[in-house]
Amino acid sequence: MILLIGISNLLVIYIGGMQYMDGTIENIGTIAEFIIYVNMLTWPVAAVGWVTSLVQQAEASQLRINEFLKQEPEIKNHNNSPSHIKGGITFKDVSFVYPDTNIQALKKVSFNLEAGKTLAILGKTGSGKSTILDLIGRLYDVNKGIIKIDDQPIEDLNLYSLRESIGYVPQDAFLFSDTIKTNIKFGKEDATDNEVIQAAKNANVHNNIVGFKKGYDTVLGERGITLSGGQKQRISIARAIIKSPQILLFDDCLSAVDTETEEKILKNLLQLTKGKTTVIVSHRVSSAKNADFIIVLDDGKIAQNGTHESLIEQDGYYKELYTKQLSEKEIL
Repeated sequence: MILLIGISNLLVIYIGGMQYMDGTIENIGTIAEFIIYVNMLTWPVAAVGWVTSLVQQAEASQLRINEFLKQEPEIKNHNNSPSHIKGGITFKDVSFVYPDTNIQALKKVSFNLEAGKTLAILGKTGSGKSTILDLIGRLYDVNKGIIKIDDQPIEDLNLYSLRESIGYVPQDAFLFSDTIKTNIKFGKEDATDNEVIQAAKNANVHNNIVGFKKGYDTVLGERGITLSGGQKQRISIARAIIKSPQILLFDDCLSAVDTETEEKILKNLLQLTKGKTTVIVSHRVSSAKNADFIIVLDDGKIAQNGTHESLIEQDGYYKELYTKQLSEKEIL
């Protein structure tokens, strides 16, 4: 459209110039008048074209939005009454296949975790560890078997009560492009400044935060500073523990911190998780050794289970990992 306007002006100048030279036009100002008239006509036409283009784009966008809004959630809430969650977790012959990839992640997994106890899950990459956490949060429904929370089938619980009772810390922490304080308060929007600071101290990230020029008001992301992987994980831990949930799920969330920092965080968590059901997914024995019960997954199946003391006496993956990490001084 801009090209058309330019061509129109060039034609007026060319034709008008030729007519002025042969005497058809006596006053050169007439050419200027024509240029003004052409612009007065072409710019509104151009505006109509732009508006038409915007309307077409908006229509296409609206169709995509409508398609999204029409999507029905696969996980449905079957209980409108609030559920009181104590935290007992039972898996009985649970098998699960991811619907989008048809990969079988779990094969007849069974365990019972009493409310207030700690379970550690170890295993190689792709063995199904994170899938167990996804199923506890009911991000998916199981294909076979049954999951119970406090002896009730998980599908019978109020979905919102269940998820409200869970504090989840992923391996790849997502932080908003906002202040550190706002990111931590995402776990509890009405938290006081003292609660935010205490949560950060328990996650062993307070000293890092106060080292920034603006402290807890430091902006993260594109408009602010960039944190290290370990700092992101610790802020994510602070976000999860600030609301004091009844169930805590840690998905290899200490993988980016050194062993000294890990020890400090685990020491704090040991106190914070008393009376709370805790599930820890890890590749480090140091994160699992204090758990009440440990399971080792291999290709979606439970290969070993027991306490730290019993497993280091058995030949298998856990003992091999323990020996390797002990030699590397990863177990303190």
